[in-house]
Amino acid sequence: MRRLSCIVAAVLCLASAATAAVAQAPYPNRPIRVLIPYGPGGLTDVVARHYAERLRTVLGQNVIVDNKPGASGIIALEQLARAAPDGYTIMIGNISTNCLTPILLAKRMTIDYDRDVQIVARTADAPVFFLSTTTNFPPATFKEFIEYVRARPGEIRYASAGIGAYQHVNTEILAKRAGGLKMIHIPFKGGGAPILRDIASGDTHVSWFNITNPVGMIKAGKVRPLAVASPQRLAAWPDVPTIDEVGFPGFHPSQWNAAFAPAGVPREIVDKLHNAFAAVAKMPEMQAIFEKGGLRAPADKSADDARAWLKREMDTWRKDIAEAGIKADE
Repeated sequence: MRRLSCIVAAVLCLASAATAAVAQAPYPNRPIRVLIPYGPGGLTDVVARHYAERLRTVLGQNVIVDNKPGASGIIALEQLARAAPDGYTIMIGNISTNCLTPILLAKRMTIDYDRDVQIVARTADAPVFFLSTTTNFPPATFKEFIEYVRARPGEIRYASAGIGAYQHVNTEILAKRAGGLKMIHIPFKGGGAPILRDIASGDTHVSWFNITNPVGMIKAGKVRPLAVASPQRLAAWPDVPTIDEVGFPGFHPSQWNAAFAPAGVPREIVDKLHNAFAAVAKMPEMQAIFEKGGLRAPADKSADDARAWLKREMDTWRKDIAEAGIKADE
């Protein structure tokens, strides 16, 4: 019995030592899961997969992309907020899911976004087109579009990725600033891919879209960019006027993407993740991807910079949403 007790004690000591060694192993020491709040194929998903592929090299661990679409990003946000705060579950979201949804749909969430979620790093920024279908839709310019809608209140359908998505908010702000245009909102699930297909077919008439995904449809003549929400015309699209030029100065929304983590993740892990994302963004192949897609590389130098930027972004959108009278929780 004495010998058995010694053996058991030795085994327990070894197990305890092994557990302590795992606990003290430097982060990361196992795979990292990246939540995506949309289905495959949209810009956020594509950006996330480019980063995930290269983060494996930087962090030395497998990075698994996990698509969790639905509820304007709330499904992914709530999973993120409830995940263990150890840096092994992160999320790549965008302006819709991680800025507009928390502003407009806070009452539908079972988490406190400001308390439970933190930004880690910005990953990409994409200018957005205001697109129209060319299928049975005569307006060929932004001015013609405005006149066409005014003459047909309640007949024109605009598409978005859901209540609170940037397409929804941008269009309502635009409608308000144009003197109160009346259009029908058609929300979609699954991100940008089904929206683009629907506009190309003419089932919906207009929407906002990042400049990356619709290139093929534009060149095929199935959709038409009426304006770009950028202070200057884009070098790749010199014939597309800016939103300032068509009468809406200072309105420059973009479809940004960023990485997020549960609020309780320790600072040293957040900093390590931020530095990993920054290292990937500086890779020549990633720079080539940005350039080819018309994307802007992230500008923040630290997680603190990203946090300050997000606060300014959300403050601006709260003001614009209030001025446009957009309400989604009621």
